[in-house]
Amino acid sequence: MRRLHGLLVGLLTLSGAHLISGCDDAVAPLVEAQDEGRRGDLDQGRPVDAAPDRAPAELDAAPPPTPDMAPPTPDMAPPAPDMAPPAPDMAPPAPDMTPPEPDAMPPMAPTATACFDGLFASELTDGPDYDQFDPIVGSHCMGTDHQRIEGIERVVFVGDSVTVGTPPNPTADYFRNRLAERLSDRFGLARPDLLWREVDLINGAGLVRESGDFANCGRYGARTDDLLRDGELMSACVPPETRDRRTLIVMTIGGNDVSSITQDGIEGASVEDLWAETEEFVGLLRDAMRWVREPGRFPNGVYVIFANMFEFTDGTGDLSACPAAGAAGFAEEWDDPSLLADMVVWANEQYMSIAVEYGVDMIFMLEHFCGHGFNFDDPAAPCYRGPDAELWFDLTCIHPNSIGHRAITDMFEAVILE
Repeated sequence: MRRLHGLLVGLLTLSGAHLISGCDDAVAPLVEAQDEGRRGDLDQGRPVDAAPDRAPAELDAAPPPTPDMAPPTPDMAPPAPDMAPPAPDMAPPAPDMTPPEPDAMPPMAPTATACFDGLFASELTDGPDYDQFDPIVGSHCMGTDHQRIEGIERVVFVGDSVTVGTPPNPTADYFRNRLAERLSDRFGLARPDLLWREVDLINGAGLVRESGDFANCGRYGARTDDLLRDGELMSACVPPETRDRRTLIVMTIGGNDVSSITQDGIEGASVEDLWAETEEFVGLLRDAMRWVREPGRFPNGVYVIFANMFEFTDGTGDLSACPAAGAAGFAEEWDDPSLLADMVVWANEQYMSIAVEYGVDMIFMLEHFCGHGFNFDDPAAPCYRGPDAELWFDLTCIHPNSIGHRAITDMFEAVILE
């Protein structure tokens, strides 16, 4: 898509400890069209009527014969017999040689560019270019469509505070709890209990890891190095004894990696070191996908959907728009904010690259949250959506509110169902 200037600038100074990662069915009906077969003109085979006998002359019109006259000439010879029997009906009409019109081709899957063109009031000029990787984008434009997800037996949530859920939102509104309900109905799964839905605020994790057919390995502050290298968020939630069950992994990760890079930049790290950190955290997500796709690890199948990374300034870079920005750790900025913007744009593009490479899916959380941040009511903001837009972030600046959690649920569900 055309690059969106400043779309990720809100991530430029994300030094908070718990930064998190943050389309219209267009399916046209198939059409069948076939010309009617031509029909022969059966009238041409109709039998021809025989000529009738000629009528005798009227008796009172002829003079009586004289005795010596020869008898009157009889009528003309008997009528000729009927003409040959009617020809049988003509041969059946020749089949229509015109080939039937083929079924209309289903509509082409949209591109990421097509999904977001015209979505915002302003012309977008800077942002991730996903189409360079030729992803298959869902007709809903909520994310990609690389997997046909079916027959799920177990669902695993992995990630950061967006996955775990944060106050002041009610527990029932956390996207993992909403999605668990919908997936239970969709796939006939055993629902998690009430304790699984709660959060241990001291440890920043779910109160219970396993319940029903669901597991939650999210944790506040989680980064990509916690997936496998320095932690076991991924492996702990799929121990060997569970891997024969067809598994769906749902993930939000990467925002805290950007937070760490941002803080290092504020503290004076070199450009080379900052780029190395960016490449490293993206590489760790790639390693996690490689681990998931290891042949034989999930013998009956595994699916993965992760989110890209959102930001709360609606592409303006105006951190002060959030009332709690200072308390959230956003009081300082880089000398050159565009440098971090480039890093974050690149990282989001690489997320798409990973989705394409490993045949997993990514939801467009960045793009759908843009215009619902703390500048949602500013007509000059690049992602301005109009006067009816709503705020999707809570007072922490960096976490979704109940409306935002509902939107994330819808994004994941759309990708799962298509």
